[in-house]
Amino acid sequence: MNGRELEVEIIERVDDWRNRHARWQSDRGANAVNGDVGDAYPFVENQHAPFSPAHRALPMLNLALISSAGAYIEGTSPFDTSASAGDLTFREIPSQIEAEDLRFAARGYDPTAVMADINSLLPLARLFEFEGNGIIGQLNPVFWSLAGFIPDAARLVEEMVPKILERIKRYEVQAALLIPASRLCHQSVSLIARAVELAEIPTMTLAVDKEVVESVRPPRAALYAGQLGSVAGSPNWPEHQRRVLDEALRLIEPMDQAGIRRLTVTLESEVEEARGER
Repeated sequence: MNGRELEVEIIERVDDWRNRHARWQSDRGANAVNGDVGDAYPFVENQHAPFSPAHRALPMLNLALISSAGAYIEGTSPFDTSASAGDLTFREIPSQIEAEDLRFAARGYDPTAVMADINSLLPLARLFEFEGNGIIGQLNPVFWSLAGFIPDAARLVEEMVPKILERIKRYEVQAALLIPASRLCHQSVSLIARAVELAEIPTMTLAVDKEVVESVRPPRAALYAGQLGSVAGSPNWPEHQRRVLDEALRLIEPMDQAGIRRLTVTLESEVEEARGER
């Protein structure tokens, strides 16, 4: 499957999107917003979503993690957060890495939460817990990291997606969890999720921005009233992170069609915090 074949499915009416993106680029100088694309940015608008049912139970799956928080190993080259189209590279990082060995190239989101607790965007500790208690079969030995602030969605599909798919297939991944960091990251990971699903690998995309996921349409999205910059759960609150991830992952198997599901974790956690039980 080449990039052109993927592009047709991942971005519907891609030529129309390219035209809208070109107009946005021409106006961007007058409408630039500090560190963000602004409200005029032309988010991808898809009408349909690919869908691949889960053929194995969650406790039998090799689960991959794809994060758009811009994580990279200390001492290696960081992502280029100044590139106008976005950095179209990704990093393959051992899942067993220590938190202190990671750095984050943050653009479009406040890195305060992830600097305090990487599990708020990169929940490796929580997922290894899930592996240990049998919620998932195993966490894939590597995860894939990108800097998801990529305004040029078409280039993301053409240049990055085929390379990530090649690595995912090499590791015989059976399901993927995708976690955005910023508003624009919701688009980037949703597009990657569509590509992974087209490869017949079920996905789950965590989301806190309803408008973007409804527009881009990842195959499965778990939506809750969380915060950009800590989409995998509040920092230094492991139980909140467990609830978000557990509820989202358990939706992979029973979902029989593409869609967005609302999580109940927010209300439960607000009650717990009000009682001083955090």
